[in-house]
Amino acid sequence: MTPAQVIQSVIDGAAVPADIGAFALGLADGSVSDAQAGAFAMAVKLRGLSDAARTALTEGMRDSGDVLGWELPGPVVDKHSTGGVGDCISLALAPALAACGVYVPMVSGRGLGHTGGTLDKLEAIPGYTVDQPEDRFRAIVGEIGCAIVGASARIAPADKRLYAIRDVTASVESVDLITASILSKKLAAGLDALVMDVKVGSGAFLPGADQARVLARSLVDTANGAGCRTAALITGMDAPLGGMGGNALEVAEVMRLLTGERAAPDLWDLTCALGGEALALVGIDGGAERVAKALRSGAAAERFGRMVAAQGGPVDFVERWPDYLPVAPVQVDVFADAPGTLAAIDTRAVGLAVVALGGGRRREGDRIDHRVGFADMAAPGAHVGPDAPLARVHAADAASAEAAASALRAASRIGPAEAPAALVRERVA
Repeated sequence: MTPAQVIQSVIDGAAVPADIGAFALGLADGSVSDAQAGAFAMAVKLRGLSDAARTALTEGMRDSGDVLGWELPGPVVDKHSTGGVGDCISLALAPALAACGVYVPMVSGRGLGHTGGTLDKLEAIPGYTVDQPEDRFRAIVGEIGCAIVGASARIAPADKRLYAIRDVTASVESVDLITASILSKKLAAGLDALVMDVKVGSGAFLPGADQARVLARSLVDTANGAGCRTAALITGMDAPLGGMGGNALEVAEVMRLLTGERAAPDLWDLTCALGGEALALVGIDGGAERVAKALRSGAAAERFGRMVAAQGGPVDFVERWPDYLPVAPVQVDVFADAPGTLAAIDTRAVGLAVVALGGGRRREGDRIDHRVGFADMAAPGAHVGPDAPLARVHAADAASAEAAASALRAASRIGPAEAPAALVRERVA
């Protein structure tokens, strides 16, 4: 079928539009024009795809570039989050899973909108190189058990093309296209199993519970349909995870967890929960406790240190991380306008305040200031007052610190405490 015929079959609501996988290949090789790609994206947004059609599109986008294969003595697993504020779980989970005997070739992304990016956080470590040649990527995973890298241009090039088209044609928020975009890159890594962390709440990409549930089901069904064992947890993003927001600050939080200095309860619990799901998918029982043991024993920290060194970072980063991470020159406590209980926080607004500080990108190509952000943010239900700040802002200068402080105060609601919602809301499998 021609590209126009594929588009027409989507408009007509065909159960499985013929040649939809070939259309994905055409996105990569240029035989599908920008106009046709935009029409296709809008047709999918307005008409939707069946489960089978979504799977066929995802497989076509996956196969538009390199698809890795592995010959390793253990299963290959990964985790993906739909994004949030303070979500540094990947940095702790990848080495913890590696210490449990599985292999984690984690292909991650950068910050998007108000959400932070795993690659941006890791680049706060001097020398850490996220762009690795495939042979080096394979060697690191084989030797250490985990590597966290960026996607090369040869991984799912159809997604890169279609995403750029979606961004300028008001078709970003399509569950079918979001699913194909996420999974085409993840499945190209040659995984045996994948666990998804689908966020819900004020800091989530899709804040509504119904939206999160639909996306989780789409991701699980599509990935399983494409041959990758997958489960999802729907988890809360009504407050920043771990109390830190900003690249170097979140790396520091992970290092405190890995070295046993301090473990934020929500980071610990979610790392163990997601790890348990990933291990269960490959037939390993008691996975959550195995992950906890890897964290407590220092085995995860040892893997993390080896991974950092293998990807160009300091060989003694685990032992001397405070000496290596960049520090902001201005650090100021932020106090609420009046004492009381922090009832709720607009987490999306907090993420945007970190971006405004320079901790994220307003435009493609912006340089990130890894030093900036919020540290030790009060959690909902905590008392705040003259002796208990909302957070400590880390900034490049006094003016940006004051602007960030104002933004944080505006995002914080003081009032009667509300019953805390569960961190893990639902499991979709």
